[in-house]
Amino acid sequence: MPSSNSSRDVLVDVANLHFARGSRRIFSGVDITIQRGKITAIMGPSGTGKTTLLKLIAAQLYPDQGSIHLDGQEVHRLTRSALYALRKRVGMLFQSGALLTDLNVFDNVAFPLREHTQLPETLIRHLVLIRLHAVGLRGARDLMPSELSGGMARRVALARALIMDPMMIMYDEPFAGQDPISMGVLADLIKTVNDALGLTSIVVSHDVAETLSIADYVYVLSDGVVIEQGTPDQMKASESPWVQQFIHAQANGPVPFHYPAPDYMADLMQAD
Repeated sequence: MPSSNSSRDVLVDVANLHFARGSRRIFSGVDITIQRGKITAIMGPSGTGKTTLLKLIAAQLYPDQGSIHLDGQEVHRLTRSALYALRKRVGMLFQSGALLTDLNVFDNVAFPLREHTQLPETLIRHLVLIRLHAVGLRGARDLMPSELSGGMARRVALARALIMDPMMIMYDEPFAGQDPISMGVLADLIKTVNDALGLTSIVVSHDVAETLSIADYVYVLSDGVVIEQGTPDQMKASESPWVQQFIHAQANGPVPFHYPAPDYMADLMQAD
């Protein structure tokens, strides 16, 4: 468990979480605590429910069993208005960036302020330029999303996620599809922003090196449960064969290379 168990230090508390899609069991009793002011990584291979967990925390999905508390509030018992108010305090960086294609960079970042506040345009301009400067893209304010590289689009999306001064940001595969330079820039930005603004961050990823370089604490998911947790150094020293296979990108291990199938020779020799 993370070093402090004080309820004041915990921003997100996931307890005995069970969730299924039809007959497919996604979570079978997951317990996770997200510490305030820290970067917590949720890791595991594709298909283990990492993005689903973010949707459950945001109450886009409802658990079959268990509870999720965010800033002391059980999110799935909130009224719609209370839930919307809580969501305004949480930023989200989607894997695709999810920029509005018909708006330029400036207007994409300004959109939440115009949608949820009555601030004058002069102040909105100042706030947008501050956030764009923080991610190194103040000079790109007039570009359209189609003119941005993948890494630039993620940085614009991060500026937009920060514009409402959230208490927490959830990152869904922030490094996916990025070149090594963009990965390094994004990892540095996530760490710098979290520390400078006193945020709490949840990073969902299967990119091992980048995630372990910035995380304070790590949970590894597999087969619907948390199979390992600890600091990045503890993960690297883990004796779990599954964790070692994942961290070192080994082709064979607890997660087999071959999908379950009949005996190979018997299958070959079987008559048509």
